[in-house]
Amino acid sequence: MPELQPLHADHAPAVLAFELANRAYFAAWISDRGDDYFAEFAARHEDLLAEQETGECAFYVLVAEDGAVLGRFNLFDITEEHTAVLGYRVAQRVSGQGVATATVEELCRLAASRHGVRTLRAATSHENIASQKVLAKAGFTPVGPADPSALGGKQGTWYQRDLP
Repeated sequence: MPELQPLHADHAPAVLAFELANRAYFAAWISDRGDDYFAEFAARHEDLLAEQETGECAFYVLVAEDGAVLGRFNLFDITEEHTAVLGYRVAQRVSGQGVATATVEELCRLAASRHGVRTLRAATSHENIASQKVLAKAGFTPVGPADPSALGGKQGTWYQRDLP
């Protein structure tokens, strides 16, 4: 059974493998990270861990029993007003199996209990129907248009969920 784990240094090889294996799949829905992302991955991973230490972000990975990363689920811009932005991506091999929805729901619980978040927001492009369905099933509702700068140049919608 996959487990949602806080990102740590030992995850780096599995996260890189996940990103490389799913690069083309992700690029169909969101902006490609570019070659520099992969060339500088080790330093970027360390930067994420340092940013996580500040409490302004919380990064999680969904790890399979064999240690492979099945998804990334992140809370960005955690504020003193108890808001945060949700971002996530799942491996193509588990897409359409309810993994994203179940893990987003789990992260909503963690956002409230572990990080003090009361309102989560997430943006998705108009083309990304799967992500729109995940957000709707996880209790998010559309709240307005997302600026293309939030979606790698694509048009989209912001969704929001208030947490207990």
